Amino acid sequence: MSNEAATVQAARAAEDASRAEPVPRGLGTSLPASDTRAKTEGTFPYAADLWAEGLLWAAVLRSPHPHARIVSIDTTHAREMPGVRAVVTHEDVPGDPLYGRGRADRPVFASDVVRHHGEAIAAVAADHPDTARLAAAAVIVEYEVLDPVIDPEQAFEAEPLHPDGNLIRHIPLRHGDPDAVGDLVVEGLYRIGRQDPAPIGAEAGLAVPRPDGGVELYLASTDPHGDRDTAAAAFDLEPDRVKIVVTGVPGAVADREDQSFQLPLGLLALRTGCPVKLTATREESFLGHAHRHPTLLRYRHHADAEGKLVKVEAQILLDAGAYADSSSEALAAAVAFACGPYVVPNAFIEGWAVRTNNPPSGHVRGEGALQVCAAHEAQMDKLAKKLGLDPAELRLRNVMATGDVLPTGQTVTCPAPVAELLEAVQDFPLPPLPKDTPAEEWLLPGGPEGAGEPGAVRRGVGYGLGMVHMLGGEGADEVSTATVKVQDGVATVLCAAVETGQGFTTLARQIVQEVLGVDEVRVAPVDTDQPPAGAGCRGRHTWVSGGAVERAAKMVRTQLLQPLAHTFGMSAELLQITDGRITSYDGVLSTPVAEALEGKELWATAQCRPHPTEPLDDFGQGDAFVGMSFCAIRAVVDVDIEIGSVRVVELAVAQDVGRVLNPAQLAARIEAGVTQGVGAALTENLRTPRGLIRHPDLTGYALPTALDAPDIQIVKLVEERDVVAPFGAKAVSAVPVVTSPAAIASAVRAATGRPVNRLPIRPQAAVVTSG
Repeated sequence: MSNEAATVQAARAAEDASRAEPVPRGLGTSLPASDTRAKTEGTFPYAADLWAEGLLWAAVLRSPHPHARIVSIDTTHAREMPGVRAVVTHEDVPGDPLYGRGRADRPVFASDVVRHHGEAIAAVAADHPDTARLAAAAVIVEYEVLDPVIDPEQAFEAEPLHPDGNLIRHIPLRHGDPDAVGDLVVEGLYRIGRQDPAPIGAEAGLAVPRPDGGVELYLASTDPHGDRDTAAAAFDLEPDRVKIVVTGVPGAVADREDQSFQLPLGLLALRTGCPVKLTATREESFLGHAHRHPTLLRYRHHADAEGKLVKVEAQILLDAGAYADSSSEALAAAVAFACGPYVVPNAFIEGWAVRTNNPPSGHVRGEGALQVCAAHEAQMDKLAKKLGLDPAELRLRNVMATGDVLPTGQTVTCPAPVAELLEAVQDFPLPPLPKDTPAEEWLLPGGPEGAGEPGAVRRGVGYGLGMVHMLGGEGADEVSTATVKVQDGVATVLCAAVETGQGFTTLARQIVQEVLGVDEVRVAPVDTDQPPAGAGCRGRHTWVSGGAVERAAKMVRTQLLQPLAHTFGMSAELLQITDGRITSYDGVLSTPVAEALEGKELWATAQCRPHPTEPLDDFGQGDAFVGMSFCAIRAVVDVDIEIGSVRVVELAVAQDVGRVLNPAQLAARIEAGVTQGVGAALTENLRTPRGLIRHPDLTGYALPTALDAPDIQIVKLVEERDVVAPFGAKAVSAVPVVTSPAAIASAVRAATGRPVNRLPIRPQAAVVTSG
């Protein structure tokens, strides 16, 4: 037998063996994702893999300046190049020239002025990708270069950068007695850098014109209906003539598909009458999509002699970049959670989001909450040091619990086991110290070839407590619709909730298995012919889309059980589905679900809409959030105090999750979130001197690799169900991202005695000089 044949035979044997093993089913089990095999074998169809007959290729011309007036745009040379089929600029946008999430203030193509480095000026369609790029470069743009506003503090006094002005939102939060003072006061100034979502797969898409004059866009969209409505407005088409088909999404920790790619793509398809594909380069990806808000924070904490917080004062300034995007929502989260998961009787917070000529900022996991978490945890460390208390003990004296009140005046009605989380990580055994031997040199900061010396390494232990809100806030209408169909014993779920790596499709299968006892459950591909489910962020789809699937499945369950109950003269409520069988309370009825479904076609559609929220008022007060989740992390780091290199040894995590729906999937989401936070803490900072993105590639932008990932110990998952959430579950991805940078910074402070007031932590901030 050849080696190849033996390999094939072994693979088939392994596959047969795996099929023989019982497959987990229902909620609470680690049901594997249905697309795991395709992704590991490289056969999963991503957006960059799309193809169509008669395909043209697109390229976008982007501004080399962060701020300039456009004097003229000459597309003559580009149009005359062989192979070029169309060139479009702002003059060719038939509908609304502005778009944006939350506020339509961003042009499809810049017309009179460019407001950030990389802003789209024109787009080209050609018969070869190289031709398209050359033609885009051949568009002649005459600029009058202007001085950019790059300091958000200068935005208040600078000339307006936009017709809407430079101030996007101001939130003055007032809570309690402004004259309250504490026995002790600590102050701090903190800066948080610009983190890029850095998707592994860069943006890509395909636009196909339709016979009715509309267009279909095949995209890795995380909000297909929102993208459809934006595109329809720009194309001057009715929404039903624009269709978004969601292709394989290669993970999303932010707004996955930037519309500065989508809209030119659709315009080119409508102009040429041909399918048009665009695959962005890594540089274009950095230039085009939104980043985490760089933030400047000033804090003053008041406490009594026992360490109980008396008052928190803060100023929070978010750099929104050139356009508003989701900055208003990020600011609301930052202001609301500025004091952290602590009881603070008096709080006075000023928050601003302003426009600059820096790259646009937008939704990145934990927006707003991450920035303030780093600051309020630094303040707690300062306060503990001034009082001579253990940092964990100080936190325990102030943590909030269910029934406490946020500075926004909202009562925390959901489970808030913050003390339990902190005690869990505090009591977890510390990792052993590294041995001072050559065999263990890889444990030192900098790795085996690092310049550091073992004698210069100091170990530090620090803590972080973080919180985030779930779903949209301030009156956002969070609603999702799902349909469950059962035919020939196979269930199908139709829901426009996009699988972005958060595990929704697996959860949907588990829900239907749990409710209906059906083994085979399929989740249909997502497009905008289905009812809307909203964007895939802030744990929305676990809550609202999962809730809609559960309600639809229960309606189908009633359709299945009622005829059986009628036959046996009992109520359907007296029947249950367990382990694939329908049984009655008295044991008279016991039949397989598959047998009861034989020859039947059942279906139902349902919606899930959480309880309403309200906008923050003029004093920052209001019930703005549906629910909250909390996390405690203890970080252990080794720091070379001579060169400032930092190695994260271990992160111990405790989190309130409401209910564990899929143990393996939940652990993976927490570990991924923690690792993303490690990047924000130590390496990830998109540098923009004078508003220009420096090194827009994965060489110049330092993502943490497998060698940088620490040992992550999930020491406790608190399953105290949130009664208002479907299944009682909470979102799990964002809060570890928010908390881990604060914990790492706390540990570096403990190791070095330095203040560490900037993220990511620069080497010079961790250097300890003698004397």
